[in-house]
Amino acid sequence: MHRLKIISGHLSPSCRRDLRRTECGAAAGGSGPEDVVVVHGRRTAVGKAKRGAFKDTTPDELLSAVMTAVLTDVGLSANELGDVCVGNVLQPGAGALLARVAHFLSGFPETVPVYTVNRQCSSGLQALFNIAGAIRSRSIDLGLACGVESMSLRSVGNPGDLSSRLMDNDKARDCIIPMGITSENVAERFGVSREKQDAFALSSQLKAARAQSSGLFEQEIVPVNTKIVDSDGKERQVTVAKDDGIRAGTTLAGLAKLRPAFKPDGSTTAGNSSQVSDGAAAVLIGRRSAVEALGLPVLGVLRASAVVGVPPDVMGIGPAVAIPAALEQAGLTVADIDVFEINEAFASQAVYCVEKLGIPLEKVNPNGGAIALGHPLGCTGARQVVTLLNELRRRGKRAYGVVSMCIGTGMGAAAVFEYPGP
Repeated sequence: MHRLKIISGHLSPSCRRDLRRTECGAAAGGSGPEDVVVVHGRRTAVGKAKRGAFKDTTPDELLSAVMTAVLTDVGLSANELGDVCVGNVLQPGAGALLARVAHFLSGFPETVPVYTVNRQCSSGLQALFNIAGAIRSRSIDLGLACGVESMSLRSVGNPGDLSSRLMDNDKARDCIIPMGITSENVAERFGVSREKQDAFALSSQLKAARAQSSGLFEQEIVPVNTKIVDSDGKERQVTVAKDDGIRAGTTLAGLAKLRPAFKPDGSTTAGNSSQVSDGAAAVLIGRRSAVEALGLPVLGVLRASAVVGVPPDVMGIGPAVAIPAALEQAGLTVADIDVFEINEAFASQAVYCVEKLGIPLEKVNPNGGAIALGHPLGCTGARQVVTLLNELRRRGKRAYGVVSMCIGTGMGAAAVFEYPGP
């Protein structure tokens, strides 16, 4: 409880709670045969929902593309996998059917199992946590952690079958607050100005545009051959290999002209919020001893992970609590981390978390984030892992990185990875 009180101290007194969290990890530094290591990861490009390159592509096809590519790249047979976990939010049953269909479209044998997980915006990262847990419990040696979402074909909508009693419980009622309003709550409660939000959004766009023009994403993106239906109804074949939400011509003046999207006097706009998107990502992880026995490379080591609860009406503060929990578990501090991949659900919450933790801006999303790249809900966590480890590898030396995001209904997740060096 003492440790929880310390973590909750990152919040203002009005927002402190008896925070509950789950975590698993290993202290940073050194290596051992039981380490959970990342072998390889790939992602699709991220497409703008309903009008981008994947607007007519089903999620099983997106998922199959990355599942196939990851194993092909390292020359591994799917028979070696102990399990496959896929993060998904919007498909019926969290995408249980689409995952198994993608599994067979990828040529995986029926003997390899697959399941899905929905922890909303952290689903792709939660898939990795789940596979890591199975490895640590010695249920499996190798597994594939994935995430996929088509926000073109499925939209956030009906919350499902809920008791009318939720209206009598403040916290339960807060769980159905629209995400945009939670962004406004963070901005108002913690004094994050429109100017700061727009400046952060501009930086995300410019960094992503620079990374794309420099070819930095080419190593992580799997080109996808698919179809697109034009406005006149004609179908044509395309190969999609570039994120299409990046707006290189973004300016502060242009952002300042945008109207608030969620309340008339608000500060959250379409320009300083994440984009709704389509995409998929897959990450191969395993026990170090098994990975080395198969002659596979080690791209990274999972050093710590944490999931925490925060007030639902300011769910965006989740990373400000989850990151310290994961760092403490890893025996590291903010100063020890080289790169932070923090999901930009909204600029309001990203700015708050970065400032609260004292993270230097140059360490945050060096190649842009969800404001520029997009946020395909179930995919994002896995996509962030792929982007982070490729960035650390480019730097050519041992380094640490963090992946983190806020989670609707009031949670935050974070993971600490070590890149062991070339």
